[in-house]
Amino acid sequence: MRWIIYGAGAVGGVVAGRLAGSGQEVAVVARGAHLDAIRRDGLTLRQPGGDTVHRLESYGDPAEVDRRPGDVVVLGMKSMDTEDALRRLEFDGPVVCLQNGVVNERLALRRFPRVYSVCVMLPSAHLAPGVVEAQCAPVPGILDLGRYPGGLDDTVASLSEGLRKAGFHSQPRADVMRWKYRKLIMNLGNAVEALCGHVDGLDEAVRPLREEGEAVLRAAGIPFVSAAEDAERRGDILQLRSRRDGGSSWQSLARGTGTVEADYLNGEIVLLGRLHGVPAPANETARRLVVEAARRGTPPGSLTPERFLEVVRASGR
Repeated sequence: MRWIIYGAGAVGGVVAGRLAGSGQEVAVVARGAHLDAIRRDGLTLRQPGGDTVHRLESYGDPAEVDRRPGDVVVLGMKSMDTEDALRRLEFDGPVVCLQNGVVNERLALRRFPRVYSVCVMLPSAHLAPGVVEAQCAPVPGILDLGRYPGGLDDTVASLSEGLRKAGFHSQPRADVMRWKYRKLIMNLGNAVEALCGHVDGLDEAVRPLREEGEAVLRAAGIPFVSAAEDAERRGDILQLRSRRDGGSSWQSLARGTGTVEADYLNGEIVLLGRLHGVPAPANETARRLVVEAARRGTPPGSLTPERFLEVVRASGR
């Protein structure tokens, strides 16, 4: 099996580096300065135990990759880039969504019959071309997976085995989407973290978003694992060993990418709320503010949690 990591940013890059470091065959599809750096210097994987450099097959477009029997394509881009990425992908093998949010699997299943979903718990960073960082050790992440929309097969078993060989915790899950909807609820706080930074009052500002998320999913009849079940799965596996300024949305603002993933995280709850008659003003406020911040190039930490909650209250009037 060759892993083709299509989108080798923070999560995809760490997975690519760990897989390669365990002796598995890996190719990456990247873009821009990141691709140039990987081709020139290799992919640098920073970990608490020291840096490693991996010379990988690297491509700027999936059409450039020579297809081989046994290839698996792993989508690692953010959700706002998935539609365009899938248009450029011609493939008849398994497609794996190593992504936050819940829209990517549906987009992939329109085009490919064998789609797999990963619930990603992997603190990581990508702030410089050619460099990704795994922030937990000795276990870098938890990557449970299953077939989409549900079920298990031999491919799930092979993927999970490969991830475990690379040092991840990974369990096959026939109900993987229940876990991804719990992760969606957790990711609703990404926008507020990006807007406010890690400051006192952040938990209070995030709480109404997650409460809305649970209420909306219940109204929509969408099952999700409980916070207690999620906490039991995580246990003390993920031990943060390096400084973590913020998650993926914080990093998008810090890098000045101009885009952020909130339309597919908070926006998913807003959409479902509108479909099922459940207001979600906190999530709509977070979505709108962080999208505006990304578009304007506003750096992280531009808002206080108190001010964010004031805007939320005003939006609900």
